[in-house]
Amino acid sequence: MKRLQWPSWMPIDPYILLLLGTVGLAALLPARGTAADVASGASTAAIAFLFFLYGARLSTREALDGLKHWRLHVTVLACTFVVFPLLGLAARGLEPVFLTHSLYTGLLFCTLVPSTIQSSIAFTSIARGNVPAAICAGSFSSLAGIVITPLLAATLLGSSAGGFSADSILEIVLQLLVPFVAGQVLRRWIGSFVVRHKKVLGLFDRGSILLVVYVAFSEGMVRGIWSQVSPVRLAGLLAVEAVLLAVMLTLTWYGAKALRFGRADRIAIQFAGSKKSLAAGLPMASVLFGAEASLAVLPLMLFHQMQLMVCAVIAKRRSRDPLEPDVTRGRDAAARSAVGTGTRSG
Repeated sequence: MKRLQWPSWMPIDPYILLLLGTVGLAALLPARGTAADVASGASTAAIAFLFFLYGARLSTREALDGLKHWRLHVTVLACTFVVFPLLGLAARGLEPVFLTHSLYTGLLFCTLVPSTIQSSIAFTSIARGNVPAAICAGSFSSLAGIVITPLLAATLLGSSAGGFSADSILEIVLQLLVPFVAGQVLRRWIGSFVVRHKKVLGLFDRGSILLVVYVAFSEGMVRGIWSQVSPVRLAGLLAVEAVLLAVMLTLTWYGAKALRFGRADRIAIQFAGSKKSLAAGLPMASVLFGAEASLAVLPLMLFHQMQLMVCAVIAKRRSRDPLEPDVTRGRDAAARSAVGTGTRSG
């Protein structure tokens, strides 16, 4: 039987339809009560298992190369905690024409939270970028965000930032680092099996993102934050965030190119440096905003959905790009040597 394929003339990526379908499912049938707890637990388990698989697939040398790639990590951190907040401050001029004060406060908070981990890695993997560097960059951003985000919020939002307990760090360690290390330890026995089944890993990449989207959007529906903003204001917020995302995607790609990073590194920088983490932002918002957290996280939730959909298209297109040769002429070869470009994945 002939295998069905997506028509080449269709302009919409099928994964985007899956994302939209997931959002629609969450809007019609959001997870509540026990179902929400089960879905949240499944999402946490999926992320942990995803990191276990990455640990099993990546060689120890690749992981160490990722850790040593300091220029890439500094670039991602600068995009996340310097460029993003500056753009957020610049958006103050849009208040109150496009944004209410509450929406602007939420937008500024959105620019202060750390980068995503799982989706940045998944999209980097799909686009055949530097996965080890993306893992380290996303992890560094999340760990730094535990301290940097509250400090920036206290300074720029004019409110006192609540402290974070050791449980926050412990959760990151247990959910991300421990599974990755476990995969590294067991790689000797299961590594070849995981590599042979890269297609299954690719499906899991996409499936884990869909699950995260469903859980996040369900929570927003249950908390009723969508009914607190008029359609006109919501459209204005979406337009502002679309411009913000477009600016960051452009700056991360061409800025990394200007800094003479190789293709695999530019992909990791673009996906890790242009995203904001809903998983990290929600608990932080509950500490910083208290009872006002539901409306404050609306810009972050919308930006999160937007970045997933846009980056899914970009990752798919990047996956079809020709890989750079191992040796090129002149300054490109010297640049890759200088920045220590990591091994390509996929």
